Amino acid sequence: MPITDVEGKARALFEARRSRVPIEPFTDEDPSLGMADGYAVQAELTRLILAEGDTVVGYKVGLTSKPMQKMIGVDSPDYGPVLGTTVYRDGDAISASAFIQPKIEAEIVFVLGERLQGPGVTVLDAHRAVAGVAASMEIVDSRFADWRIKLADTVADLASNGAVAVAGRLVPLTGLDTRLVGMTLTRNGELVDTGAGAAALGDPLAVVAWLANTLGEVGIALEPGHLVMTGALHAAVPMTPGDVFRADFDRLGPVTVRVVD
Repeated sequence: MPITDVEGKARALFEARRSRVPIEPFTDEDPSLGMADGYAVQAELTRLILAEGDTVVGYKVGLTSKPMQKMIGVDSPDYGPVLGTTVYRDGDAISASAFIQPKIEAEIVFVLGERLQGPGVTVLDAHRAVAGVAASMEIVDSRFADWRIKLADTVADLASNGAVAVAGRLVPLTGLDTRLVGMTLTRNGELVDTGAGAAALGDPLAVVAWLANTLGEVGIALEPGHLVMTGALHAAVPMTPGDVFRADFDRLGPVTVRVVD
């Protein structure tokens, strides 16, 4: 049965983003909701946000690691737009009060150099289309109470996207195997977690290919300059005012986020 009240659900998420007051998961009321239902709400929510003057500057891909897929009960990733107003630079202060229940994840981000659209995009095609790769951190957030999300909920909620911080150094892919890029994450100088690029679908470039093919099914292309966030390399870490997070990536360098009130 098709999802009902797409506009109402999108408006509820839109207001939750604005007020920073969480709402109850949609799947509480209708456990039958699935990925397609989530994307229907996501499309309407994105329309509402863009109508206020924001822009789509790329996409985030979530659920790219096997543990996360197992936790949500799926066997494929999901995606959501990266909004221009949510992009920060390395070292920027990010206010925790701008979110509801934020967590931070270190990720590999690609910047597109050429237009890329599915179907039929291969990892080699993705490699050719990418201008470079950078260190990044994503702030994930949920507009649903207590992170009680199922697949339809997180998809509807822009794949739980909150913000991104991207390092200023863009590294060419020549001679670089992003599967082997190691990462350490510290909070206030203390090691929190480690990871490697292969955690993202086995190959971060496979994430780009998957995204191009998936977006191509709905007539959307990745454009030059678009960011592609390829998914967390470790478990998400709650962030609180006063925290300073630093992710150091082999060959890519560091990226730092300062959390303020």
